[in-house]
Amino acid sequence: MAKRRTQIQMSDEEVWAFVEERKSLQVATIGRDGTPHLTTLWFALVEGRIAFETFSKSQKIVNLKRDPRISVLLEDGDQYAELRGVSISGRADLYDDPDEVHPYAMAVMRRNQPEIPADKVDEAARVLASKRTAVVVVPERIVSWDHRKLGGSY
Repeated sequence: MAKRRTQIQMSDEEVWAFVEERKSLQVATIGRDGTPHLTTLWFALVEGRIAFETFSKSQKIVNLKRDPRISVLLEDGDQYAELRGVSISGRADLYDDPDEVHPYAMAVMRRNQPEIPADKVDEAARVLASKRTAVVVVPERIVSWDHRKLGGSY
């Protein structure tokens, strides 16, 4: 089994190229009762790390303030032979000062909403930053798979 795992594992370069290709990020935090809280949102890569911003009063931020452990998942593929994914587990660094949130909000907006005119991104990000917390994922474990590497054999 270890051989199969090695066969489908992505290189570091493949992992980050795959992450850059994806638009949505599945985010898991730990609820008060220990159960996972799972959401999907947009993200950006900032200084080589996955980052996103969300409402400061959201359940994921409440959870992360209590317990900074986080897992994120990016995936692709409709057939088993095409399945690809990256799962990152680690901790979340939180930033709730609007001046600190602003650059993350700008990065997420630029990446995911290119239709917003460049001269409007700064202003829109400042408005968002006033009620949001930025989250930077600090990886501790990265697991990847790319079933396409098996060439259709299982």
